Amino acid sequence: MSEPDILLTPPDAAEAAVLARGIVSAAEGPGGLTPLQDLLIRATFHSMTGHEVDPAACAPISPGDFAAALGRRNEIFRTRIVQVMLLAALVVRPLPGQVATRLRDFAAALAVRDDMIGVLQDYADGAFDLASADFARNGYLASLSPGRLAALHAGNLDTSWGQVADDPALAGRWQSLEGLPAGTLGRGVADFYRDRGFVYPGLTGSAPPLLAQHDWVHVLAGYGTALENEIEVFGFMARANDDPRAFSLLAMVVSLFETGYLAAGAGLFEANAGHLRTAGMATRLADAMRRGALTRGSHDFLDLDWFALADRPVAVARAEIGLTGKDPAAVAAGSASPWQPGGITEFQLGAARAAAAAAGADYQPWRPDPARD
Repeated sequence: MSEPDILLTPPDAAEAAVLARGIVSAAEGPGGLTPLQDLLIRATFHSMTGHEVDPAACAPISPGDFAAALGRRNEIFRTRIVQVMLLAALVVRPLPGQVATRLRDFAAALAVRDDMIGVLQDYADGAFDLASADFARNGYLASLSPGRLAALHAGNLDTSWGQVADDPALAGRWQSLEGLPAGTLGRGVADFYRDRGFVYPGLTGSAPPLLAQHDWVHVLAGYGTALENEIEVFGFMARANDDPRAFSLLAMVVSLFETGYLAAGAGLFEANAGHLRTAGMATRLADAMRRGALTRGSHDFLDLDWFALADRPVAVARAEIGLTGKDPAAVAAGSASPWQPGGITEFQLGAARAAAAAAGADYQPWRPDPARD
């Protein structure tokens, strides 16, 4: 296809209707869509295209006819559509085998290759240990490049999600954030850790340095730390990155916090199913993906030297990437920042009290603070 023939404009209402037909045809089981699938498809189209679709009214379409309808779309567009199919399928447990087969057929017709299709097949086969291994082998996070090691400031890391429990220099770097002015990104992260009793990387009990990278995103994008917020953060990160392999981050948290297909992930998280079914979560996830997609440029937030940005005011850091605000519908559905009600758990508050007591320090109560949002 010549360059002028490639369609780069956003989908209009007519094309959105065709896209919905393909996604529903690929993801629905023998009994049709589940209620969560229906909600998620509706919310995704609303947030990502601006058009409303009714999954229940979508007529079936074959993989070949769907591929023909997307004939003017480039590979990255087709890949993103396959990922919406994958997302809609990943929220189902048990996953019917014919859904995995059908999704593979749609991907083949669209000439799209995605490692998560193999994971989906593992789920359908009940091969959960194999699925976990496939995640570990995923090209996006499988290896530690010199650039990523430099960004993490952790020189003794053996695996991507490895923990570092005895690195005073690394811990000191994180602790230095406490001295930055209020309103800066780094000071926000230090407050974020203190308010939750989190342990800085480099110390016993800390999160893996790679996972700690996403804590900066909580502050930057304005998401709290309940498990529902984690789904939002990883949806945001997956779509802010132009590398389609970053979709594996979202697939991982859905597999942990909705279906429980994965027992553990990211070196720290453990399965805790059912959180995407929480009222309003489909809207919140779709809006997080919208915000990620609308950022200016491509952002691999796990491969970024955040300390180089630590002294920037949060407002400036947001403006530099063109971060848009949350949809009021997502806020009404419960999307909370780190310093809004719903943005912290009782367990985390208890950990903060315990950490203050262990250090012989006065406990500083967590409280909502609109100035930090």
